[in-house]
Amino acid sequence: MNSETEAKNPDTEQSEREKMLAGEMYSPFDSELVKMQKRAKHQMYKFNISTPPQYLAEQQKIIRQLFGSIGQTFTINPPLYCDYGAHIFAGDNLYINHDCTILDCAEVHIGDNVLIAPKVQIYTATHPTDPQVRLSGKEFASPIHIGNNVWLGGGTIICPGVSIGDNTTVGAGSVVTKDLPSNAIAVGNPCQVIKSV
Repeated sequence: MNSETEAKNPDTEQSEREKMLAGEMYSPFDSELVKMQKRAKHQMYKFNISTPPQYLAEQQKIIRQLFGSIGQTFTINPPLYCDYGAHIFAGDNLYINHDCTILDCAEVHIGDNVLIAPKVQIYTATHPTDPQVRLSGKEFASPIHIGNNVWLGGGTIICPGVSIGDNTTVGAGSVVTKDLPSNAIAVGNPCQVIKSV
């Protein structure tokens, strides 16, 4: 069987979710993805609006159902927004302050002891820069990796495909467009390392 025939074989054809997680162009209007988004929205509604703050155990149960995985201890202050939730994998002792947005069209890996300040935005999702291709409605995504002991200052934006090394601090309002090394303090738009620690 040649590669052209194999590519047309429905048994080997990738789902839109598989394409999305592989960083390929995909349709966000695929029925499986729409169903996953509806589930996530329902979970976020319960977490952000319908569960009183004194019901901490119930809030944590919702997050465990929403995320792909999360460590034993964590604090997440509502509101929290994400696309799917299932592609977020977080370590132990995570702290997320109010109004965090995680667009998890690709996997987002967050290490242990990570502090995420208010209004942090973590975006794996992106769109074609060619306007004609963009009009097709298709998009793609690139994974994000955040190491252990990282602190993301308020209003930080993490762009698609970025990795942040262990023990790094990102200053408030930074726009992280490229990988950051471990043991660094980085600030600015675009974010740049200003000091090693």
